[in-house]
Amino acid sequence: MTEPLLRRLHARGERLTVGALPWVAPVYRAMPQVAEVIEFPFAHGGLQFKVRRQMAKQLEGRFDTAYVCPNSLKSALLPFMAGIPKRIGYHGEMRFGLLTQRLKNPARDQRPPMVSFYSALSFESDAAPTSPQLQLDERSVELALMAMGLMREGYYVFAPGAEYGPAKRWPASHFAELAQALDLPVVLLGSAKEFALCQSIAVAVNGEHRGKCLNLAGKTSLTHAFSAIAATKGIVSNDSGLMHVAAAFGVPQIAIFGSSSPLHTPPLNPKAQVMWLKDQASYQPPLDCAPCFKRECPLGHTRCLSDIQASDVLQKIELSTQYQRAL
Repeated sequence: MTEPLLRRLHARGERLTVGALPWVAPVYRAMPQVAEVIEFPFAHGGLQFKVRRQMAKQLEGRFDTAYVCPNSLKSALLPFMAGIPKRIGYHGEMRFGLLTQRLKNPARDQRPPMVSFYSALSFESDAAPTSPQLQLDERSVELALMAMGLMREGYYVFAPGAEYGPAKRWPASHFAELAQALDLPVVLLGSAKEFALCQSIAVAVNGEHRGKCLNLAGKTSLTHAFSAIAATKGIVSNDSGLMHVAAAFGVPQIAIFGSSSPLHTPPLNPKAQVMWLKDQASYQPPLDCAPCFKRECPLGHTRCLSDIQASDVLQKIELSTQYQRAL
């Protein structure tokens, strides 16, 4: 969701280097406007002041401006210690003095879409949402497909996980039911933490249709996962990082929302279809509790997700397929 910001900065002549943790660095390598990606050696949690100081020494004198996208204190420390003259970001936590230009964080009930939130760091008056775009070399995609045993547009991708918590995850049983109804094999993608979740879907599907479901969660590099998404017939996912990756590759997708809101983090893709019971007037009783933005359903029922039926998603996939054929 930072890609449109980077495109704006590149368009006005800025040479871009992105500092990122190893797990997200491949995302920025799929952005042509990024000249260099530096992988940070930081671990999760703690300031790790010594490591940041060592990294800061390597960066001294290299940059004119730092755009600090995360809101955390530690993310603002590095550009400050590296002596980068202009350091731009949102107020965040205890960052007075660390940043030279700060934007005020919007109130929770006035949050703009995240693309607009990040694009505002450009300080351009026209910071309207722009669809994120990712690009991969076609030869690299073909080699990745060969390594995974996949054929372009010969499968669907499911991304049943959501790192934030179960209140963002459509039930595994619903994913399994949908996979059984589709006319093509299904590839399951996710992190190593989501392998068991994906395996429960694969076992249920393959018990009825042997070999129809391939669980690659935690078994692929992020670059291979991107290739699988870029070449898929379509993807079904929760509101997750892979949802936004699919949107940036412009593939047909169904995005399922529960505790979160597509008004805040929508898949910015003309081929995306969103399923969110909150905005369906015919759904009764109304979901007055949504969006709650909780990790787990505070009411214990997760109706916002469990009441979205596999048959409803299948119908949207079939309509999308018919539309693509018409084009």
